[in-house]
Amino acid sequence: MAASGWRWPARLLVALRDLPAHRALHDATPPRDVLLFEHERGRFFTVLGLFCAGQGVFWASLAVAALTRPPAPARASDADLPGRGRLDVRSVLWRYGLAVGCGAIGILVLGAGLLFSLRSVRSVMLRAGGKQVTLTTHAPFGFGAHFTVPLNQVSCMAHRGEVPAMLPLKVKGRRFYFLLDKTGYFPNTKLFDNTVGAYRNL
Repeated sequence: MAASGWRWPARLLVALRDLPAHRALHDATPPRDVLLFEHERGRFFTVLGLFCAGQGVFWASLAVAALTRPPAPARASDADLPGRGRLDVRSVLWRYGLAVGCGAIGILVLGAGLLFSLRSVRSVMLRAGGKQVTLTTHAPFGFGAHFTVPLNQVSCMAHRGEVPAMLPLKVKGRRFYFLLDKTGYFPNTKLFDNTVGAYRNL
């Protein structure tokens, strides 16, 4: 009777240990680093970086060409021709306006490519203990850049099943969202949803 009395509390402890809440809490504190997300697109971001660099050089050369003084007219009588005024493509107003427009387009293309590269996530690693997470982005030309932040400073703005393509991730103290492509690999979906994939009020 005494032995059976001791077995009953032991069975109760085993049952409580197997409850989902206890299991989720145990899974959220892994003893070693755990990969939660991975999406390798190095070739795409290399091509994107080359494209943006080429566009930057192209539009910058157009801006420089627009600022260059036009060649002297071949005939002196050209100055007396009608229509020489504010609408002349060689006028200062047109040249400076064209230069500003070309420069703005080049800056927008470079900025968009740089921002997309820096915000596209290559991998998410939950560090041992479950207190910190390391995000690795593709960065320009696919070189990769990583940083580590506390887990409580990361918030997923939507559930994986709610978005069709990109999963937005907010990191406290950093502008713009980090983007996780849903076509990537999620090795541990349950742990991802309980840690990085959870919504937090930052």
